[in-house]
Amino acid sequence: MIYSSLSPISFAGELPEEVDAVVIGGGVIGILTAWFLRQAGLSVVVCEKGRVAGEQSSRNWGWIRQQGRDAAELPIVMDSIQAWEELSKSVDVDIGFARKGVLFAAETEEDLARHEDWLTVAQQHQLDTRMLSGREIDDLIDDKPGQWLGGMYTASDGRAEPFKAVPAIARSLVSAGGLIRENCAVRALDIAAGNVTGVITEKGTIRTGTVVCAGGAWSTLFLGNLGISLPQLTVRATVARTSRGPNIYDGDAALGEVAIRRRQDGGYTIASSNSNEHFVGADSFRYFFKYLPALKASAKFISLQFGDDLVRRLLPTRSWSADEITPFEESRVLNPEPSAAEVARLETRLGERFPELSGVTLAEAWAGIIDVTPDVVPTLGEDPGIEGFFICTGLSGHGFGIGPALGRIMADVVSGRDPGHDLTRFRPDRFSDGSPIVPGPY
Repeated sequence: MIYSSLSPISFAGELPEEVDAVVIGGGVIGILTAWFLRQAGLSVVVCEKGRVAGEQSSRNWGWIRQQGRDAAELPIVMDSIQAWEELSKSVDVDIGFARKGVLFAAETEEDLARHEDWLTVAQQHQLDTRMLSGREIDDLIDDKPGQWLGGMYTASDGRAEPFKAVPAIARSLVSAGGLIRENCAVRALDIAAGNVTGVITEKGTIRTGTVVCAGGAWSTLFLGNLGISLPQLTVRATVARTSRGPNIYDGDAALGEVAIRRRQDGGYTIASSNSNEHFVGADSFRYFFKYLPALKASAKFISLQFGDDLVRRLLPTRSWSADEITPFEESRVLNPEPSAAEVARLETRLGERFPELSGVTLAEAWAGIIDVTPDVVPTLGEDPGIEGFFICTGLSGHGFGIGPALGRIMADVVSGRDPGHDLTRFRPDRFSDGSPIVPGPY
């Protein structure tokens, strides 16, 4: 596995008595929100219950994708890829950032039509997405021609190495005067007259008037203890990497059932492009009707699982006091086992799709837990019931690529500046104000 609960602590700064802002969660969104808050001159501390980038922020595919985004997300991720390029030049290691393109290949007329429909969104924002013929894809992918009717391609899309990127930015944040404390769960908020006045952590209390919850898969649980209902479910995604292999394609591609990314080490990160697993629990029933539109759109891509401690998931800890040990301390890092069946399928599919890679071994497999909203776009903004409490979660598998722009946007929102984007689509109360739930396209 890439990370485990036993990985060494890298950030052990002393907790301050008071700061301008506390960020809950040391994933890509939390670290980058803190980064931009610090760039704006605010004092900030990140409290991470486990390890910086220990969960999905280091376990994702490493794609930095503009292509296929929800229309409201697209201008944000276009800003984000530019921010990734700038960040890659300022951190202390080579994070593997490169603009090598993203390709979605199509085997059926239905898939081809879906890609063509999305082109209107790209054209509205002058993105360089274009349709490719099957022959053009054969020119792009140096292996097994004749598999594809056509596809959608965005040359300006990019990639980076997740297990290097977020820790590198975290080190830069500390160098710039930000504080990070690992193994430091936030148990509760201090609230007076409807305003945030501080956070209570397992290591002590920090006074602050601003808190950002960037807890990823843990956000719904934390918010529930505050009396805030946030529809968010999780899926397990299995990923693997190969040993070094021939360079059949230098970018990111969804090719039938297999998604691949050329890695900095000469291998490939591979995953299923059409399969995730949801482990049924209490929230599955609680939010069932809110997820119906997304389920209808993607039912064939979701596998429902009932094993792995079903009783605990059906009867989870829902509330605690600030002086009690919380679920965040009992499970520091979500480190699920990868699906053995999925790993076997990936190995078979890789060889079938790409004979040139059929002899390349799988060097490692892992799994991550992805937080998904009913409309498959993020939730961000100030909670309407607690002044000074902001939420940024539910990245729905898009967090790594969109992270820098969302970090900058959250810093702007927290500071009262114009974020430069219409955030109506992402408002926290959209699932309770009677608005229709419309899932994003990809």
